[in-house]
Amino acid sequence: MNPRDRIVAALNFRPTDRIPRDLGGMRSTGISAFSYPKLVSALGLPPRPPRVHDTGQMLALPDLDVLDALGCDVVTVEWGVTNAFDQPELWHPYGFNGRLAATVRNPADYAVLPDGTIVNGGGRMPPASFVFDSEHAGQPMPDFDAPLPLIDLKEFARNAVSHVPTDGAIREARDFYRRVRESTGRAVFSTDYFGTGIGIGGYAGLAIFPMICVEEPEFVKEYHEICTRRALRNVAAFLPAVRESVDIVMTGCDDWGTQNTTIASPKVYRELFMPFYRRVNAEVHRIAPGVKTFLHCCGAVYDILDSLVESGFDIINPVQWPAGGHSYKEWKDAVRGRATLWGGGVDSQHTLARGTLADVEREAREVCAYMKAGGGFVFCNIHNLLAEVPADRILAMYRAAGAS
Repeated sequence: MNPRDRIVAALNFRPTDRIPRDLGGMRSTGISAFSYPKLVSALGLPPRPPRVHDTGQMLALPDLDVLDALGCDVVTVEWGVTNAFDQPELWHPYGFNGRLAATVRNPADYAVLPDGTIVNGGGRMPPASFVFDSEHAGQPMPDFDAPLPLIDLKEFARNAVSHVPTDGAIREARDFYRRVRESTGRAVFSTDYFGTGIGIGGYAGLAIFPMICVEEPEFVKEYHEICTRRALRNVAAFLPAVRESVDIVMTGCDDWGTQNTTIASPKVYRELFMPFYRRVNAEVHRIAPGVKTFLHCCGAVYDILDSLVESGFDIINPVQWPAGGHSYKEWKDAVRGRATLWGGGVDSQHTLARGTLADVEREAREVCAYMKAGGGFVFCNIHNLLAEVPADRILAMYRAAGAS
């Protein structure tokens, strides 16, 4: 099997020659740019500055020789950036105040404060930090005594339809995706164009939008209807142009879970979210039956797994099975033969962070042995490999997956 065949077979619950693997197929299956040079060195590959393609989470865009060495089967496409082929014209040196010799898209976007803090837009990375952050993650705590912040939906609708995809943009997407397909034997994962824009954080953030869902459900339905019409327009415009060149599209990025439970009730999901997701996913499947839809949804979401599958998502990530008191076996059994679990390869909060190398290999082998049965599994970490994760642990988990 070539890498694309392997991914496609797994997503369709067919046998594969080995477990398919991913690193950096999207922005929550990647690796910290601070950790990446150590991984490159541990693999015995030539040193190179990491390409920091996510300058908030500080993620490195994996190089093809790294994907080869780890046996990874996926390349990414995101708004004109890919790792399917070199794009040297996009990347420019930036040293992050002496902390990391890297390349970024726009060095002028950064500034250094007197205390060494690096500023990038609204984000700040103090000298001891490995990511950019903002106060309350950009969602300041609201005044709970104030009325709920309900936006003007008529104005929102006008703005939502104001950016109509042009013929030129569609042709550009078609040509770029075609070049990606022709450049690689790996599966192509797109995070462009096809997102719904729906999420439990909504426009008001996780502290307040769930309350709007409970207090103003009809408002939320109308808001989601506008988001859905916009998403369907984009799907209708772009998917026919790229469907022969893409295998997976991300239609949802919606963190419904805390460490222990869902942020809102399963009833809220089924009534206010599922009908809208279902329409977008159904349209993707109608236009491109071979393309699979991907949902990124962190946390303890075991209690809504059935609803996520009913929403039309083919793939669920990051498979944070340690959250919420459930096991990887329960997650697999809950969706077996109905959806692919993309991630969950090792407990990143405990085993990967605090266990021994032997613990990491043992757990990864055990997870793979159970998850691979019947297909529907792509191996990677639970979310990104952080800056503090030593390279030998990363190698241990991928080595275990390769031996499974």
